[in-house]
Amino acid sequence: MQTFIKKADTAILEAAALIKRGELVVFPTETVYGLGANAFDGQAVAKIFKAKGRPQDNPLIVHISEIDEIKNIAVDIPDGFYKLAERFMPGPLTVILKKSDKIPCEVTAGGDTVGVRMPDNKYARELISKSFPLAAPSANRSKHISPTTAEHVYEDLAGEIPLILDGGECSVGIESTVLDLTCDIPTILRPGAITAEMLLGIVGEVSENGRVIKIAKAPGMKYTHYAPVVDTVSAKNIDSAVAEYDKAAAQGKNPVIVARDIYRDKVSEREQISLGITAEDYTRNIYKALHDAEKKYGYIIIEELHGEGLEQSVMNRVTKAAGGKSV
Repeated sequence: MQTFIKKADTAILEAAALIKRGELVVFPTETVYGLGANAFDGQAVAKIFKAKGRPQDNPLIVHISEIDEIKNIAVDIPDGFYKLAERFMPGPLTVILKKSDKIPCEVTAGGDTVGVRMPDNKYARELISKSFPLAAPSANRSKHISPTTAEHVYEDLAGEIPLILDGGECSVGIESTVLDLTCDIPTILRPGAITAEMLLGIVGEVSENGRVIKIAKAPGMKYTHYAPVVDTVSAKNIDSAVAEYDKAAAQGKNPVIVARDIYRDKVSEREQISLGITAEDYTRNIYKALHDAEKKYGYIIIEELHGEGLEQSVMNRVTKAAGGKSV
């Protein structure tokens, strides 16, 4: 199969036609690029798992363009959902609800709940409005780094999909927060740019300890994710990063430090990829930096963040990318 990258503002109708024929389309969102199929078509959704090499027991998120579309996707919808939607949709929040019978088991990994979100990207919502709600994970090979540009997608999935809609770089840069509303206490199953502190004003009480379940309710919980193809560690501070760099360089590992610009003087002449300055910069740039690093270097050392909220969310991805290895 030949894969084409086309500008999103000129190829929406072509993309919608592909979705209606049961094909896959990659589309941009504010978080990462998504690999979408008609959420009501189990056979189309099954193609996502084949293209990514994704385990069948890892559920997908359904993306909508209008809040009214939720009525065909979920049942027993609590008032809390609509309060959250009013504040955070469109945006990087996924809400877990009880699924409608219209959603096939391929989307939910056989479970009775479904994740729903409305992306804050005009091209994504236009594609959905002209076709169907889209079941979609990130548009990368399973377990590899999530894509924040169309080129990242092409490098991973060329030959597996017909069309990539290029909408530029993603503005947020990490996956959505996943909040389970089917629990007694709303529970964060995956942290993201919408933090617990931001949710408290809407739902009143939030648990950050997801329940242990046999069938995962949210993507990104059961498997290694976001990992470069070369050895990767995180560093507790910049001094640890520099020490690890010098050790790795002496061993011929061709290392690089991935860190914020505030440490450029300490990193000195050592190889470095910048993550910007603020936590928002770090979050937006981390996946792109890892994509760049794995192409040129043999060993990646990532600066850790130690704050709450957004810093905690992005460190969830860094810890998984490093396989839990810290220096």
